[in-house]
Amino acid sequence: MRAEQRQVLQEQLVDVIVALLSAHPELHYYQGYHDVAVTLLLTVGARMGLALLERLSTHHLRDFMDPTMDSTKHILNYLMPLLQRESPRLHDFMLRAEVGTIFALSWLITWYGHVLTDVRHVLRLYDLFLASHPLMPVYLAAAIVLHREEEVLTCSCDMPSVHQLLARLPPDLPFERLVARAQDLFRCHPHAELAKQAALQHHKSISIGSFSALQLAASCQRPDTVLRQLQQDSSTAPGVPMPAGRHHPLVKAAVWGLSATLGAAALAVTQTALEWAPEFLLQLF
Repeated sequence: MRAEQRQVLQEQLVDVIVALLSAHPELHYYQGYHDVAVTLLLTVGARMGLALLERLSTHHLRDFMDPTMDSTKHILNYLMPLLQRESPRLHDFMLRAEVGTIFALSWLITWYGHVLTDVRHVLRLYDLFLASHPLMPVYLAAAIVLHREEEVLTCSCDMPSVHQLLARLPPDLPFERLVARAQDLFRCHPHAELAKQAALQHHKSISIGSFSALQLAASCQRPDTVLRQLQQDSSTAPGVPMPAGRHHPLVKAAVWGLSATLGAAALAVTQTALEWAPEFLLQLF
C-alpha cells in the first residue's frame, strides 16, 4: 500500500471510530478495536464499514467495550472448561503451568486480525464469527490449543514457556479443519452448560444476551421471509397487479434486504476465494 493510500485509510479509520463512539457514549475504545475496524474498512469501505462496525460493537463486541476488562476476562474463562472436557490431560498440564488464558486475549478482542498475517485467513474467520454466536472465537481458540496439544505437552511446564508457545500462532494452521472443529465443539458443549463452570452467568453478558434478539431481527429480514409475507398479503387482499416487466419495490427490498453483516462477509470471502481457490468455490455450488 502506498503512503498516500495509507494516509487516507488512517483518516477514514479515525473518522469511523470517532463517529461511532460519539453516537454511542456507552461504548469505550479498547486496544485492538482498530484491528476489527480496519479489516471492515478494507473490505467494504467507509460507509458500509461504519454500519457494520456499529452492529458488531453493540452486539458481538459489546462486552469488550465496557469501561473495564472484567467482562472480557469472564468470556475467556470459557476456554479452560472446554479444554477440560476435550482433553483433561492438556487441561491439567496448563493448570500446573499456571499459564491462564491471557495468551488468547488478542485472538478474542481482534477476532484474530492482530495475530494472523494472511488476509485470507482473517477474512475466513470473520465470515465464521459474523455468522456465529459471539462466543465462537473462544471455541476456535479451544480448537487451536487442542490442535497443538502435543506441542504444549512436550514443552516445559512453566508459565513463560507455555505462554510463549501458545501466543504465537503458526502460519500453517489448517484453518478449515479448525473451523469445523470449533463448530463441533459449539454443538457438543453449548455455552449455557459451560456458564457455571466458567463462573459466568451467561445472561449477564451483553454480547451473549443480545445475540438471540439479533438472530430474531435478522430472520425477519431474510428475503424468503419477506417474500413469503408479501405472498400471503397479496393472496388475502385485492390489489392492482404490477405491470409486466416491473418489480414491486418491496420485492426489491426483500432481495437486497440481507443483513449488512452477513452480506459484507459473504462478499469478502467470495472475492478472496475466487482469487486463490476458484475450484473450491465452484464445488460449493
